[in-house]
Amino acid sequence: MSAAPTLDPGTHEPPDYLQVQSSAEFDELRRAHRSFAFPLTVAFVLWYLGYVLLSSYAGSFMATKVAGHLNVAFVLGIAQFVTTFLIAWWYSRHAAAKLDPKAEAIKSRLEGVTLHKEGDA
Repeated sequence: MSAAPTLDPGTHEPPDYLQVQSSAEFDELRRAHRSFAFPLTVAFVLWYLGYVLLSSYAGSFMATKVAGHLNVAFVLGIAQFVTTFLIAWWYSRHAAAKLDPKAEAIKSRLEGVTLHKEGDA
């Protein structure tokens, strides 16, 4: 049985994080995240505030029966939960498809530089 190789944390210089942060790769990763997360967050907050405002100021509308004892308020309340889960699922898919590969490329480049420096020393 062979032991996994270990890297001594004291044998190499840490990556230049400021250089990574100013790189085009990192800008693209940040843009991919922001272009998805910010609009979706704003949309969800508006949807949530709309529900709260309707609950506060449109009581008769919210009390409208939809089916049996179910009213509009109940249906919209359940839709809040469904929306939350859908957003989490959608973000997970977006991150796996768009963000994770970009982040992994940056990480691999950093580790390659770090391992290369170790090998040279």
